Amino acid sequence: MSGGSFLHQKHRWIGREVEDTVTGRRGILTAVAPDAADPRARPLAWLRPLGGGTEWTTPPSALANPSPIATRRTAR
Repeated sequence: MSGGSFLHQKHRWIGREVEDTVTGRRGILTAVAPDAADPRARPLAWLRPLGGGTEWTTPPSALANPSPIATRRTAR
């Protein structure tokens, strides 16, 4: 299911705080898209740390326990 530009896919949890079950960390889901280095690769879930910092990726299947509402996005 395509979501538009940059090969991003729609996901019902974008903008919400979610758990990455691979690392045990929580972050804001910002996108589900392949890595720009290899756009033919499987899509990854891109998460931003709650207090700011470096984004990380995880398989979309590793997302769990979303917050009940979207988290307000802050300027970068």
